[in-house]
Amino acid sequence: MFCVPAGVCGCCGPLRPRYKRLVDNIFPEDPKDGLSKSDMEKLTFYAVSAPEKLDRIGAYLAERLSRDVVRHRYGYVVIAMEALDQLLMACHSQSIKPFVESFLHMVAKLLESREPDLQVLGTNSFVKFANIEEDTPSYHRRYDFFVSQFSAMCHSTHEDTDTRNRIRVAGIKGLQGVVRKTVNDELQAIIWEPQHMDKLIPSMLFNMQDGEETGHPSTPSGTGQDGEENPAVLAENCFRELLGRAAYGNMNNAVRPVLFLDELLKLGVKICGGSRPVCVVQAQHSHHVIQQVLNHLDTNNKSTPRVRAGIVQVLLETVAIAAKGSVGPTVLEVFNTLLKHLRMSVDFELGESSRRNSACSVSSGRGKESEERIVQNAIIQTIGFFGGNLPDYQRAEVMMFIMGKVPVYGTPCGGSRGSTCELRQLVLEILHNIIDRHDNRAKLRGIRIIPNVAALKIKREKISKQDIAFMKKHGQQLYRHIYLGCKEEDNNHKNFELLFTTLAIVTIELANEEVVIDLIRLSIALQEMCLINEENMPMFIRCGIMASVAAYLNFLSQMIANPPFCQHVSKVIEMRSVEALFLLPEHIFKDKLPESLDKEDKHLYFQTAEIAECLAGPGYNAERLSVPYIPQVTDEDRLTRRKSFVDTISLQVDIMPNSLPDKQSQLAEEITFATLKKAIDTTGLEEQEREKRRQLMEKFQKAPFEEIAAHCESKANMLHDRLAQIFELTIRPPPSPSGVVSISAGHTQHPSVPVYEMKFPDLCVY
Repeated sequence: MFCVPAGVCGCCGPLRPRYKRLVDNIFPEDPKDGLSKSDMEKLTFYAVSAPEKLDRIGAYLAERLSRDVVRHRYGYVVIAMEALDQLLMACHSQSIKPFVESFLHMVAKLLESREPDLQVLGTNSFVKFANIEEDTPSYHRRYDFFVSQFSAMCHSTHEDTDTRNRIRVAGIKGLQGVVRKTVNDELQAIIWEPQHMDKLIPSMLFNMQDGEETGHPSTPSGTGQDGEENPAVLAENCFRELLGRAAYGNMNNAVRPVLFLDELLKLGVKICGGSRPVCVVQAQHSHHVIQQVLNHLDTNNKSTPRVRAGIVQVLLETVAIAAKGSVGPTVLEVFNTLLKHLRMSVDFELGESSRRNSACSVSSGRGKESEERIVQNAIIQTIGFFGGNLPDYQRAEVMMFIMGKVPVYGTPCGGSRGSTCELRQLVLEILHNIIDRHDNRAKLRGIRIIPNVAALKIKREKISKQDIAFMKKHGQQLYRHIYLGCKEEDNNHKNFELLFTTLAIVTIELANEEVVIDLIRLSIALQEMCLINEENMPMFIRCGIMASVAAYLNFLSQMIANPPFCQHVSKVIEMRSVEALFLLPEHIFKDKLPESLDKEDKHLYFQTAEIAECLAGPGYNAERLSVPYIPQVTDEDRLTRRKSFVDTISLQVDIMPNSLPDKQSQLAEEITFATLKKAIDTTGLEEQEREKRRQLMEKFQKAPFEEIAAHCESKANMLHDRLAQIFELTIRPPPSPSGVVSISAGHTQHPSVPVYEMKFPDLCVY
């Protein structure tokens, strides 16, 4: 029987590994006493001296912590995490990698528990770890669990408000720690993958929105009224940091959850229309975000008006950033998409179904129309803001682009109801937003005879060279749209108000002396159009145009400060107030209209000769007033795509000897209106061209080499023959160098040879 010596008894304790004894010593008998500082210093010194023991220390601490969590001995859990934090901050070496795995395992244990205090404790430790810069990247470490767990904490629904806020704040801090730990590590690019962004981004936005709904103000310090940390502020800061660190290739995954989250669409304008989700986008990536928002708007083209308005509001905030930087080729795409949705909104508002409803249904339809007006106002605001921040040259091109999208008088627009007055109103409002750079629209609101324009305190600057060049290039097109827009038969009071405002803003922002003369010519032409009435316009439209002309000339005469001109305009307005109130803007929409207008009552109308006499003098070329204004059709006004004659008509000429005149006459006869119309019609040309290229490629891929060679040789011979025929018909070569002269019928003739057959010395050939 083996006997153990008595002196050996009780020696098992001291035989425990030293790192375990050092770990055990940091735990006091009563957890209320806290971590033993002296024993912790010994453990830290040992870990620094023997870094290879770090993984064992971490594993043992994790073992003790797991046991204490199960036994609900939370005091010892706090001590264990404090020891882990100190060891983590003190040890920076290659051997820390295994220790980190034990540390993250313990943090995960705490986060999995349902105790808020333990969750907050584990989050705080993880945040400290996230701020440590490791020497080498980790090849195997993943943070999938932490993204999921922290995101779940961000959506905490704990009954107690303070506890719920603590958990949410911890979750936001944890996500922020994950971002900081991973974005700078090339091996952790997985954080930008959709499965993580779809959890992280909605968690941020949820707390941002929840902060607005609960009424807690966002303060720069991140604290609320009770000193508690504000989840909304922390979420916004984390969101800013995330997108601030996003590279170009990762921006799509970060923006997509913002746009496509169903909860956001249900919340509507509050999130989609708020500034927070988009104000954090970097300027260099804004054009990429704009593209995503435009695609999202197209996807939701049949959503509720408030959802569409919210998306447009997001676009407004995004282009506010893009306008300050480089937006590249997305400029016209933004306007094209917005104009398309503006037209769709008008179609929804004026749908045939709403017109056929009963009186009860019409009342409910009015609410829908008001909602569609929200969409329209958002689009107009976005276009105006974006256009107002563009450079002058781009602003001019955008104006012409927008006007080119509006059907002019007498032309089809492709819709079933024509060019509605509501659509023209929206387009004029857009033009006001772009042209009015000094916010004078509010002062000009409403069509009226302004007694004292100076009292409006119009803000104005000297016309720039860019504006002068713009009016020289596009002024006639602008005048034509105003001229044709005035005589639309469905114009109402608002249309005439907007047309008056358009003329006034053009005068303020774009009018030099030459433009002033053009605007007066335009006004007189509108007056003559109403008096002659060759197109049998309704009396309301004729009187509306006359009233608009009176209001505008009254404004213009005071703006250019020409006393004789002001006197003439005032005299006409005074006579109208006595004899023809229906020709003044204050009465046209109230008083009874006459059956006809008498052109012989010249004292009621503005006279070109008198205006020319008033403007005779330096600065104004009054002689141009005698030239009647006629709307000019420019290439930009055509609804079809512009193509040059050479691009649209491909003439295949088979030139035969001594028959060129006959062929020319034949070609002249063949070029008819039908030929030109057929040439301009580009429908199907692209498909035909692709099919031709496909057949040609197939021929060269499958045909025998001899056939291809013969085909190319025949083409070359044909080309040579045609060139020879052209040279014979067009070139008159000089006399032959031989100097042979013959006399025939009394005239000296110099026999000649073709130039391309003449032999020149080598020194004469270049």
